[in-house]
Amino acid sequence: MELLNSPTKLHVMKVVLVLVLAFLSAKNVNGRRRHHHNNIKGCFEYSAISCRAHTASLTDFGGVGDGTTSNTKAFQTAIDHLSQYGSSGGGSLLYVPPGKWLTGSFNLTSHFTLFLHQDAVLLATQDENEWAVIDPLPSYGRGRDADGGRYISLIFGTNLTDVVITGNNGTINGQGGVWWDKFHKGELTYTRPYLIEIMYSTNIQISNLTLIDSPSWNVHPIYSSNIIIQGITILAPVRSPNTDGINPDSCTNTRIEDCYIVSGDDCVAVKSGWDEYGIAYGMPTKQLVIRRLTCISPTSAVIALGSEMSGGIQDVRAEDILAINSESGVRIKTGIGRGGYVKDIYVKGFTMKTMKWAFWMTGNYGSHPDDKWDPNAIPIIQNINYRDMVAENVTMAARLEGISGDPFTGICISNVTIEMSKFAKKLSWNCTDIEGISSDVTPQPCDALAVQGGKTCDFPEENLPIEDVKVQLCSYRANYM
Repeated sequence: MELLNSPTKLHVMKVVLVLVLAFLSAKNVNGRRRHHHNNIKGCFEYSAISCRAHTASLTDFGGVGDGTTSNTKAFQTAIDHLSQYGSSGGGSLLYVPPGKWLTGSFNLTSHFTLFLHQDAVLLATQDENEWAVIDPLPSYGRGRDADGGRYISLIFGTNLTDVVITGNNGTINGQGGVWWDKFHKGELTYTRPYLIEIMYSTNIQISNLTLIDSPSWNVHPIYSSNIIIQGITILAPVRSPNTDGINPDSCTNTRIEDCYIVSGDDCVAVKSGWDEYGIAYGMPTKQLVIRRLTCISPTSAVIALGSEMSGGIQDVRAEDILAINSESGVRIKTGIGRGGYVKDIYVKGFTMKTMKWAFWMTGNYGSHPDDKWDPNAIPIIQNINYRDMVAENVTMAARLEGISGDPFTGICISNVTIEMSKFAKKLSWNCTDIEGISSDVTPQPCDALAVQGGKTCDFPEENLPIEDVKVQLCSYRANYM
C-alpha cells in the first residue's frame, strides 16, 4: 500500500510496465513480420525505372529449384501469363526465389521485371536441344563463330519496351565450359549463345546481378535505345574465349556504371556491325556513357571501340575507370573494309595498374565476315580525347597505328603519367599514320603528337539524356496466383 501511495514510485512502475509491454509488442510484431515474409514469399524494396502492379513467383508455374529439373517451360509459361498485364494493367514482375533453377532460353515481354533473389541461381542448360537457332544479325551477315545462324541467348527479348532484369545480386551461370571446349575443338555448328540479349527495344534496365561463365558475350543490347546497365558483376576465366562483358551494339543513349568485370575478352566492347553488312545497316552506337568501371582482362581491352564498327561509333564518354592487369586501357580496333567511323571519344579519370599498353589504336585489324568486303571502305577515326590518367607497371605506353594514306586524326592526350615497368620496351611510344597533340604527358610522346603546353583535352560538360534518367524505389510484395 505504501508503494502505491507513493506518486514517484508509482510513476516509475508505470514507466517500467509501458517499456515491458512495448518490448513484448515489438517481439510479437517482428515475429509476425518474419512469419509473413516466410509464408507469402517475401516483401522487399528495389530500384527500377518502373514499378509493377502485378507479381508472381516462378514456383506458381511449376518451377523447381533443385538444379536438375528443367524450368524452361515454367519460365515461358509464367512470362506468357504475365504478359497480359501490359502498360494499361500496370506491368508485371516475375520473382525467382532462392534455389538453383536450370533452364534453357526464354523470351521476355514488355512492361516486365525479372527479379532474382540474392540466393537464386539461373543455371543455363547444357542440352543444345533447349537452345533454338535464330537468324544471324543483319548488321553482321553471319554468326561470329560460324556461318549462318546462332543459338538464341539465355535471356532474350525483341521489340520490347520497359523491361527490367534485376535482383539483389542474384546469379546467372552460363555453365560455359562445354561451349568453350567446342569452340577450341572447332565443333560448333552455330555461334554460341550469350547470357542476355535485347534487340529492337527501348527503356531497358539490367542491374544488380552476378553473371558467371557465359558461353560467349555476357550482355548484348543491340538496335536499342535508352538503356541502363548498372551494378553488374561479370566473372569468367581470363583465358575463356570471347567472354566479353558488356557489348552495346548499334545502340543510342546507353549508361553503363558501377560494374566489376573479370573477362577473357574486352570488358566493354562498343560495336555497330561488321564490314559491308554494318555499312548497309547503317545504325551507329552513339551517346554512350561508361563510368565507375573496374576491369581485369589480361588478354584484351578495358574499353574496346570495334572491331565491328561499320555503322559508326560517336559520342562515347568514359570516366573514373580502374584497369588492373589488362592488355590495354582504351583500344580502337578497325581496318580497311570496315568503313564507318569512330569519332568524338572522351576519356578521363583512368587509373591503370599492370598493363601491356596504356593506349592502343590499330587500323590493321582483319577478321572479315566473308570475301565480299570492300577494300575502298576506309574507316574515319578522329577527335579522340584522353586526359587525367595515371598508369603504373606498363610495358609500352602506346601503340598507335593508323592506316597508310588515311591517318587517324585529332588525337589529344593531356595530363597523363605512365610509369614504365622494369621490363618495358625500349620504344615506349610507337606511332604510325596518326596526327594529334599532347600536353603534360610522361614519358614524352612520339613526334606525331605535337606538344602544346597547357592544353586540356576536351570532355563534354553537358549531360547525355540517359544520365538524367532516375530509377525509383519499388516494393515487391509476393501474392498467390
